[in-house]
Amino acid sequence: MEPLVFIFVLTAFLGLELLSRVPSRLHTPLMSGTNAISGIVLLGTISGAAHSEGFVFVLSLCALFLSMINVVGGYGVTHRMLCMFHSRSNS
Repeated sequence: MEPLVFIFVLTAFLGLELLSRVPSRLHTPLMSGTNAISGIVLLGTISGAAHSEGFVFVLSLCALFLSMINVVGGYGVTHRMLCMFHSRSNS
């Protein structure tokens, strides 16, 4: 269990450092990449939750919930950005 906590803290720290150093114009490609990673996390948590129990099952459900928030939010933001490029005559 301890190596997983260490990996979680390390990745959280690295994620914060990465996001603070990326220019704002590159946030959209970064968001697309994180959506793809969240899709992979979703598949992993679904398969992990199916074969686990107890605390690991609860962690899998938390990861599933947080990944779903990221994926749904990413699609919402992308849809909103694409609507900004549509001309009024198309709608």
